[in-house]
Amino acid sequence: MSVNTEDDTQPLYAGEYNADQADSLDPRLRRPFHVEPRNIVEDSAQERISAEASVLSSRVHYYSRLTGSSDRLLAPPDHVIPPPEEIYIYSPLGTAFKVQGGEGTAKNPSIVTIFAIWNTMMGTSILSIPWGMKQAGFTLGIITVILMGLLTLYCCYRVLKSTQSIPYVDTSDWEFPDVCKYYFGAFGKWLSLFFSMMSLIGAMVVYWVLMSNFLFNTGKFIYNYVHNISMSDTEFGTNGSERVVCPYPDLNPHGNSSAVPGYHSDGVNSTALFDHWWSKTSTIPLYLIVLLLPLLNFRSASFFARFTFLGTVSVAYLIFLVTLKAFRLGFHLEFHWFHSTDMFVSEFRLLFPQLTGVLTLAFFIHNCIITLMKNNRNQNCNVRDLSVAYLLVGLTYLYVGVMIFAAFPSPPLSKECIEPNFLDNFPSSDILVFVARAFLLFQMMSVYPLLGYLVRVQLMGQIFGQHYPSFVHVFILNVLIVGAGVLMAKFYPNIGSIIRYSGALCGLALVFVFPSLIHMVALHRRGELRWPSACFHSCLIMLGAANLLGQFFM
Repeated sequence: MSVNTEDDTQPLYAGEYNADQADSLDPRLRRPFHVEPRNIVEDSAQERISAEASVLSSRVHYYSRLTGSSDRLLAPPDHVIPPPEEIYIYSPLGTAFKVQGGEGTAKNPSIVTIFAIWNTMMGTSILSIPWGMKQAGFTLGIITVILMGLLTLYCCYRVLKSTQSIPYVDTSDWEFPDVCKYYFGAFGKWLSLFFSMMSLIGAMVVYWVLMSNFLFNTGKFIYNYVHNISMSDTEFGTNGSERVVCPYPDLNPHGNSSAVPGYHSDGVNSTALFDHWWSKTSTIPLYLIVLLLPLLNFRSASFFARFTFLGTVSVAYLIFLVTLKAFRLGFHLEFHWFHSTDMFVSEFRLLFPQLTGVLTLAFFIHNCIITLMKNNRNQNCNVRDLSVAYLLVGLTYLYVGVMIFAAFPSPPLSKECIEPNFLDNFPSSDILVFVARAFLLFQMMSVYPLLGYLVRVQLMGQIFGQHYPSFVHVFILNVLIVGAGVLMAKFYPNIGSIIRYSGALCGLALVFVFPSLIHMVALHRRGELRWPSACFHSCLIMLGAANLLGQFFM
């Protein structure tokens, strides 16, 4: 590393270290300082050498004085030299160069990268796709899924290529907020951070609503099974072994599904006490505080990261459940393109912006696609792998949406009964759906602390320069996040609307505006911006704005 002052030309310590050893994979040939990553922060006053770095330097000095450089018997052992991913060559000027190489930089084949993207995008939005297709109409819903998939794929491609448009700068370690800061200064950096926070907190609110739902139905199933309580056939449900219910026959999304008639037992009032203390909107959201708030205050979320594989398993089980239910229920379709009947919705509806809002979040991966693609073994195949991943995601959404919509028994029920969480259309006594709810509940309870950790790292790191400034700071942040989830679960437990509002808001900035503006600015600086490209990307920005406005007027 080149420096300008006489003091900076001296090595950080006396020893055998030289510049040619920086990239060596043999840990016994490296002699750098070890500096914690949190001490390498731009534009912030940080300690120049951490306590850990000082201790490490002393140890290396000690071993270096025991013998000459030619004698390797008393060379520093492996546990003294940090692993490759934690090695930094530190300069007194306040900069650091991270040593590359070693096992920490292992690359993934294309198939692993593709399914990593697929697994990252497969979130809670999949539960609302059938409802969104109902709002848009069956035919227009299919068209909307395809078009939104193509639009978000192109914008994600623009994000992936954004670092390559910056000349004379090493962007190998940059993320998308760094690109926004390069083009738009501190305003772009903080704006991208704000919308990233909105997407994460919005996901945490949705998780809280869904966990309240799943915990309620899981407890209801166990209580009914233990007390031998069954659901009788009513006008709000179908007959037969494959029961489907309409939880809100008056189509009021603010109702309480626990009030659905049809439960009977030996004593009419035997469940009154249980229903009072086990309410989906009144008590369950408060019970979750006891379970989850302490977990959010952990310094590290590494324990919960071990359960991320449950996301793939839960989606696979949902696909199996949808296939089995559709096979048993059969298809119930009648095509009425421009008018609705008593049991069927029209194929084209003006409420389609509600589906576009859901899909914006469903296809959202733009804030982490650069990170995911860095580990791809063949960088020349990044665009191909990204396209294949989006194709798989789009086919998954289409499959779930089409199968649930087509199999929903209409008649005797109207397809207007399809819920924002399609699992609500199955009674709590359904064993297969009970397994899905219990599995999703456990998976979400393990992912929720991870989302809270990401919010804390990004927000606290930018404001205070460290991820855990104090217990008080972290506790206040977690109380605010949990409070938002409790309020939504209590007063507006409609995940379809929460997803579409948060998706349209975050998508406006991170999906449509920033990628398009960065591309146009880069072309303009190179003198290559032409009016077709300017018009196309300006239309993308206007589509993002229309998508957000449509959530309030449709």
